[in-house]
Amino acid sequence: MSSKDLFQPADAEARTLAKTLMDTATHAALAFVQPNTAAPSVTRLALARDEQGAPVSLISQLATHTAALAANPTCALLVGEPGEKGDPLTHPRLTLHCTARFLERGSAEHDTLRAHYLSIRPKAKLYVDFPDFRFVRFDISDGLLNGGFGKAYMLSPSDLI
Repeated sequence: MSSKDLFQPADAEARTLAKTLMDTATHAALAFVQPNTAAPSVTRLALARDEQGAPVSLISQLATHTAALAANPTCALLVGEPGEKGDPLTHPRLTLHCTARFLERGSAEHDTLRAHYLSIRPKAKLYVDFPDFRFVRFDISDGLLNGGFGKAYMLSPSDLI
């Protein structure tokens, strides 16, 4: 059995669930590779979507994951929270395989994202313009949706954005 056999074809219900998980996420687990040791690591970061629907975050250059993403932009995001009751593994979650891309401060893309980000995360106004903070866009290569028992889907970027 190949790994593709484990996944159902993406359908409207899977796409809607994946987009809902992304739309409602205020944070995600970010998996990355540490540059000096090549060891995997995970952190939590604030998450939003840009106007096109791509996942984005605002992160400090002082954070270890920033240096790691600059050295190797291949990463993964996990979105979806367990519910208050029941087995956490029965709640839907979405893994996004991505490439991190930092936006150049002062570029039109940065300025557009800054305005959008502040409209949905107004508390970020406290630190958005600190010199060590940068926007990062996560370009999705694919997504793995676990919608609950027996509901596993492989999604393309067009299914998610």
